[in-house]
Amino acid sequence: MKQLQATPLKRFHRDWKRAHPIRHDVVLVLNSVQYPANVGSVFRIADAVALKRVYLCGLTPTPDNPAVVKVGRDKHRYVPWEYQERAEEVVAALRDEGYRIYALELTDSACPYYEVEYPEKLCVVLGNEDHGVTRAVLAHCDESLFVPMYGKGLSLNVHVSAAVVLYHVLHLA
Repeated sequence: MKQLQATPLKRFHRDWKRAHPIRHDVVLVLNSVQYPANVGSVFRIADAVALKRVYLCGLTPTPDNPAVVKVGRDKHRYVPWEYQERAEEVVAALRDEGYRIYALELTDSACPYYEVEYPEKLCVVLGNEDHGVTRAVLAHCDESLFVPMYGKGLSLNVHVSAAVVLYHVLHLA
């Protein structure tokens, strides 16, 4: 076994992408995700799964924040993004464009992320680290999803939860 580097590594990724095309059109809405490290991490994940767009809303810091850039390793340059003040307006507009809206949030009707049949066009909403997705935004969501916790912790970090769900969606047939 030999670790791939440089050109062989680039070829490996190119060939993998050709053999496994992305079948879902996924966008992400950050509803007042406040910590710059989480936002930067989300940009890295968004690049890794080739998201169509990331919407930064409310209190979410934008890439003019040095911590977002550093943690995100400049992925904001490759991932289409925009800032919109009101996440509920973004979600409503995405619904009008044919997206199904999923809040990654524990609610009384939340489903485990792996039991959902995802459509071709979907939006995943991530909420504030302490307060979650706002009620105003939840009112515009079609469903809520959760990542089951089997240990003593009640939740994962917001960007980790996003990675779990996005990679699952990415690899659906």
